[in-house]
Amino acid sequence: MYSYALLETGCYYLIQEIEDAPVTLIQITLESDHCMYVTQYGYEEKIEWRRKSDPIFDIIELLSDSAVKSWETQYNKDAYNYEEGED
Repeated sequence: MYSYALLETGCYYLIQEIEDAPVTLIQITLESDHCMYVTQYGYEEKIEWRRKSDPIFDIIELLSDSAVKSWETQYNKDAYNYEEGED
């Protein structure tokens, strides 16, 4: 079992918070003495504070810079292609 304390600020990780949970992409945005400010990317972006001691079932991968750039290109493309219905 891992914890958020192992993660580094500014880095993107693929994790599973609990066993059998879906894989989640997160970025550690800020670190305080006892907590981490985490951005979680999924269907909707979620930003929250997590205790450094909060458990993580598995840290699957620290994404490389090139993987992050590829993901950002796809993520931003999807965001800009979203169109609301006309009134």
